[in-house]
Amino acid sequence: MAEPERLRLDKWLWCARFYKTRGLAAEACEKGHLRINGFRVEKAGREVRPGDVLTIPQGREVVVVRVLAGAKRRGPATEARTLYEVVEE
Repeated sequence: MAEPERLRLDKWLWCARFYKTRGLAAEACEKGHLRINGFRVEKAGREVRPGDVLTIPQGREVVVVRVLAGAKRRGPATEARTLYEVVEE
């Protein structure tokens, strides 16, 4: 059985187009603005894998998404949208 696909949180956020640069994604992680499965994240290198639920601040809003897949590169927005699904609360 294959190992689940894993990726650094900052890279996944950048590939999924939640942040314009990987540096901004890393900064948000290190400041503790994000949560994975309800737990505060303070390291950009934290691994994220399919099934994880991320809480991401977006301006004055907060977006909750479920990770569906990892990403090998930052592609167009249509490709990025396939990496996650928005969780309705």
